[in-house]
Amino acid sequence: MIEVFGRPTSSNVQIVMWAIAELDLPYLRHDIGHNFGGNQTDEFRAMNPNGLVPVIRDDQRTVFESAAILRYLAAAYGSDNFYPRNAGMRAELDMWAEWIKTTFTPIVLGRLFYPLVRRDPALIDQNAISAAANDLKPLIMMLERRIGDGPYLGGDDISFADIMIGHLLFRYYVLDFEKIEAPAVWDYYQRLCARPAYQKHIMVDFESLRWGSE
Repeated sequence: MIEVFGRPTSSNVQIVMWAIAELDLPYLRHDIGHNFGGNQTDEFRAMNPNGLVPVIRDDQRTVFESAAILRYLAAAYGSDNFYPRNAGMRAELDMWAEWIKTTFTPIVLGRLFYPLVRRDPALIDQNAISAAANDLKPLIMMLERRIGDGPYLGGDDISFADIMIGHLLFRYYVLDFEKIEAPAVWDYYQRLCARPAYQKHIMVDFESLRWGSE
């Protein structure tokens, strides 16, 4: 039984929960963080000194940081398609997983999601939103070319790299800003939306995070 510490509306927790569901692992999740609190206690900081979610406990092993947790779960429980044992094949997917984390995520979450959802609407800088949307367009087209006919980043089967990009696409498409036409990315997103694990753990209402909801 894997214990997960983190709230369901956290995008980082969603990475972990989606992976657990795809791998069909038994779990128990504890609501921690944001309105739930609990992430600054001595007990929690003993698991993660940063005081951030997610954290997992798998038997006697504790792991924090969502990407590290994803790779741990993939290596421990994933198939060769989900997490290739061949170093070259794994590196091919890892490049995209890292690109997503370092290049794509800061724009989607930091420059679009947080200003549009977490900030006072009266203080939203529409010029900054437009600039972020424009900076995202060439990245979406990079993803468009990579996916091609897909169906997934690594080919016929979903992998850990799809978890890294896929959890962001829900917020990307739900948020109201100008988007470039990218039919392959849209079709890819629709395939993800058809997956029960994605529906349960990624397509989560985030109104509780919106400005003024606390």
